[in-house]
Amino acid sequence: MLPCDTLIRNASVLDGTGATAEVLDVALCGDRICAVGPSLSFTAASVIDAEGLTLTPGFIDVHTHDDIAVLRNPTMLPKISQGVTTVIVGNCGICAAPVRLQGDPPDPMNLLGAADDFRYLTFASYVEAVHAAQPAVNVAALVGHTSLRNNHMDRLDRVATDAEIAAMRAQLEEALAQGALGLSTGLAYASANAASTAEVIAIAQPLASAGAIYTTHLRTETDAILDALDEAFTIGRTTRVPVIVSHLKCAGIANWGRSDDVLNALDAARTDQPLGFDCYPYAAGSSTLDLKQVDERILITVTWSKPHPEVAGQPLKAIAEAWGTTQLDAARRLQPAGAIYHSISQADMERILAHPATMIGSDGLPYDPRPHPRLWGTFPRVLGHLSREQQLIPLPTAVHKMTALPAQRFGLARRGLVREGCFADLVLFDAAKIIDTATFADPITPATGIAAVWVNGTLSYQATTPTGNRSGRFLPRQRIQWV
Repeated sequence: MLPCDTLIRNASVLDGTGATAEVLDVALCGDRICAVGPSLSFTAASVIDAEGLTLTPGFIDVHTHDDIAVLRNPTMLPKISQGVTTVIVGNCGICAAPVRLQGDPPDPMNLLGAADDFRYLTFASYVEAVHAAQPAVNVAALVGHTSLRNNHMDRLDRVATDAEIAAMRAQLEEALAQGALGLSTGLAYASANAASTAEVIAIAQPLASAGAIYTTHLRTETDAILDALDEAFTIGRTTRVPVIVSHLKCAGIANWGRSDDVLNALDAARTDQPLGFDCYPYAAGSSTLDLKQVDERILITVTWSKPHPEVAGQPLKAIAEAWGTTQLDAARRLQPAGAIYHSISQADMERILAHPATMIGSDGLPYDPRPHPRLWGTFPRVLGHLSREQQLIPLPTAVHKMTALPAQRFGLARRGLVREGCFADLVLFDAAKIIDTATFADPITPATGIAAVWVNGTLSYQATTPTGNRSGRFLPRQRIQWV
């Protein structure tokens, strides 16, 4: 009999491809899967009987703002407790590196942390910090367009000059050489909204030759969303790079019911260019408190406020009534602040999430003292509520959206599959019991039904508790080639 480090027996294996489950054994040697098959002949120091449990690749959270969290809180309990083994950081145009602040981080960079958290002047220094922290999860990183603007512009409410664009492009090139996945934008935010399409295209020029990717928080997710999608398509075609649309949604009551139009536009564009998108399984979003998003017809909950920290967790409507003013004026007085916006149709969200090309991303905000429940609950919510209870998508398809599909889209070589030779990022869970427990009222609670999580072959979470063994790595970019 051959030796291995860990032998998982009799698991119902979903390999990440979308194929139906098979009862198999899986052997782990070091950081890799060394064998997959029925009744393997191995001896192991650790043998786990997984009968009745489901074994899948570790979940890849394609849309996070964990840039600083992986360094500040490397146990990464909000993610490892729900089976996430890899996080993609640097989304929505904001990243921790490369960054040189002039003062406080501008909105929305303040979602990531405070001024003293932004200490990585080069992308390479951030990579070194991840290696030193050795978080419990793997980390792959995008470079944020807003962060680049912050580094090279005196103010962010204008288009960049040719010289500023050249400086941003050079800094992006340097980061790509040091392993960055690509460029992200957050064109909806005031700190980037003044940027023209031409500015983004000019900065993004190095992406194609590097085999990198472009991700975008669209210029708008409300009435003009189709125009915003056209802009994203144009940037991808002009630069000849794959595009991923972040947290795809139809936001705002006037926009509800338009998910078919949005998906049809994406499907039409996908016929001649590589396009992907991600979605979180909630009919509410969360970001900074934005005056443009204040709508008295929807519930808006304030999650934090720098001048008024005492109101965290209260509805904006209640705050405004207590102050004897309008919600818009109250929001103005609360800034800088964070908020949860119940501005998405459940039907639109479900239609988008069920689309075959949709990946799963949490968009959680770990720096938020009262976070949206998606930070702790996204992946078990898809598996337990939307797949098992609602039967929106079959379990093998749901797992594919969290594993092999994002690994392929982001060029994460040998991740996202239960296959011999792949890295041993694995999740063992009870498919009949897995469920999120985080709620809007009580958002900081771990999911149930997760039995064990391995990251690079190391048992990192078991029976609701971190093991204390952290083996996450920084994952440098591989050349991204979509099929």
